[in-house]
Amino acid sequence: MAASANLNGPLDADPVPTGSTAGSGAPEPSGPAVNKGTESRLQKLAKRNLWMHFTRMGSYEDHEVPVIVRGEGCYVYDEHGRRYLDGLSALYCVNVGHGRAELADAAAAQARELGFYTNWSYAHPKAIELAARVADLAPGNLNRVFFTSGGSEAVESAWKLAKAYHAERGEPRRHKIVSRNLAYHGTSMGALTATALTPLRVPFEPLTPGGVQVPNTNSYRWQEDRDELWAADAIEEAIEFQGPETVAAVILEPVQNGGGCFVPQDGYFQRVREICDRHGVLLISDEVICSWGRLGYWFGSERYDYLPDIITTAKGISSAYVPLGAMIAGDHIAEPFLHGKVAFNHGFTFGGHPVACAVALANIDVIERERLCANVLANEGALRGMLESLRDLPIVGDVRGAGYFHAIELVKDKDGKETFNAEESEDLLRGFLSGELYRRGLICRTDDRGDPIVQLSPPLIAGPEQFEEIEAILRPVLSEASERMERWSSLSRA
Repeated sequence: MAASANLNGPLDADPVPTGSTAGSGAPEPSGPAVNKGTESRLQKLAKRNLWMHFTRMGSYEDHEVPVIVRGEGCYVYDEHGRRYLDGLSALYCVNVGHGRAELADAAAAQARELGFYTNWSYAHPKAIELAARVADLAPGNLNRVFFTSGGSEAVESAWKLAKAYHAERGEPRRHKIVSRNLAYHGTSMGALTATALTPLRVPFEPLTPGGVQVPNTNSYRWQEDRDELWAADAIEEAIEFQGPETVAAVILEPVQNGGGCFVPQDGYFQRVREICDRHGVLLISDEVICSWGRLGYWFGSERYDYLPDIITTAKGISSAYVPLGAMIAGDHIAEPFLHGKVAFNHGFTFGGHPVACAVALANIDVIERERLCANVLANEGALRGMLESLRDLPIVGDVRGAGYFHAIELVKDKDGKETFNAEESEDLLRGFLSGELYRRGLICRTDDRGDPIVQLSPPLIAGPEQFEEIEAILRPVLSEASERMERWSSLSRA
């Protein structure tokens, strides 16, 4: 597979927060070719000084950088005043939509009162209040909230806590972490070990030791006679092969982002929970994307009815108005660190930043007041139905996902599920789809870190009106893409 991903932005180039080595998503370099003498000040400064994440920077030499300057509801506007439907919630994170004055007001009020104080041996009211609010919403006994600045830090913290927990209980050899193929768990060196995407890992090897990968739940690519829970059982096989006394944790997303919204089979997480308990291994639910209403529940683990030992979260906790993440641990996990001179020797300067916590509290208020979890559950059928209606297109192989988190897998041959090779995928995604969708006013994500997909994750305030807009752009563009790839194949055969 060609290894790159992108949100979709103007033209033929690679992704932005996901590129030929990436894994997040953002507008891709494309946009009209420009006369450098007439470029805006923002364009010149962006090209001279801004090093964008997961981006082929050279792609912008002759094309505009997509510069988003304003947001309102489900829409954002670029520097030219053009409007785009934000079908990816920026990066699966602006859950309550853009332009929420109450979140800005909460930030300003807190900054005036206490701009910053650290959580290193100190507390402040907003961190305390948010920790209590999160604990109240989290499932089971997950009552201990350790704040971070974002998702990678939350995953890093969870793995470190798992190792420290086992060490405090007399099992210091437990250090390994099991994750699934194509999973994305972050880019810091520890989180990258759990991230099972070769192009992201190889440039930075050697990684932190201890990563173990197992099959994911993409049943579209399974043999028809395969047992429904074989991917869960593969986790037990991996633990037994590694030696249970060396395995600290299993980390899984409720719906796996990498590869394109892989959902679990019925009973999958219950089987995994049994396996972890049998071998004394902690279960980490990575909900950086899948929490705060994305799947129609406060936490994705609630949708699939399993209780993890630790939850990692970020993105939607503040709707990304300010950076914030958290690791939420069960009381039983925190217990060894609550007595005597023991400490969990880990932290981040900005974890639990008072302004971020104030915004998160206001964000949760919005989700509750406007019943956005219920909105997702009420409308996910309409979103899914719209995407399913695209199956009549020859290029659409599979539709999958849950809540407001869905993907379409693109294929060369629907009957044989034949995928595109690396060269074809490059032309399909970066040569056409990404830029064309953006030009027509839709921001979503095209990605081929697994098989080529188009991914959609709109703000939780979206409804049928936005779904109709998405279809009005997506259907003709996918139809043109199908014709384009058929011509490509014909030329290749000639």
